[in-house]
Amino acid sequence: MERRETDLPGVWELQPEIFRDLRGFFVETYHQKKFSEVEIDDCFVQDNCSVSIKGTLRGLHYQLRHPQAKLCRVAEGEVLDVAVDIRVGSPTFGKCAVVILSAEKQNQIYIPTGFAHGFLALTERVQFLYKCSDFFDAADEHGIIWNDPAIAIPWGVTNPLVSPKDAKLPKLMDVSPTLLPRFGMR
Repeated sequence: MERRETDLPGVWELQPEIFRDLRGFFVETYHQKKFSEVEIDDCFVQDNCSVSIKGTLRGLHYQLRHPQAKLCRVAEGEVLDVAVDIRVGSPTFGKCAVVILSAEKQNQIYIPTGFAHGFLALTERVQFLYKCSDFFDAADEHGIIWNDPAIAIPWGVTNPLVSPKDAKLPKLMDVSPTLLPRFGMR
């Protein structure tokens, strides 16, 4: 397992070893001991799968009282995956990390708690899989608008397919600090 730094400390791209032959390939997508060796010790309690068509943008989402670290990968297709530091007091507050995840590369992104997360489907069909360190709680769901100019995420699209709920999310500067995580708290 190779851990690569991104533009945000603590958000890492991970590249597991892929064993390929004429039949296809084999990859360990999660191995608790190997993840612990690269400083990922979260206990993941929920697995999710999202299927999207090209141009679908999901996010930017986070939970406050039940924060979720996420381990994301793509089983089919390719996405532009984004983490945004929304921790009040963080030296990288409002900054983003961007990683292209693909089924071909079998790479992953680890996003610790305190970050908003979203992705854009780059191929005709995407199967996006992610582990969460806490359970989904609809009453605790929050978000930031995908095209917040202060964050300036390089999505490469101007009119993605966005859910009505995500289209109404606020800009980061319009979110009360009481509804954002604090830097240094887990």
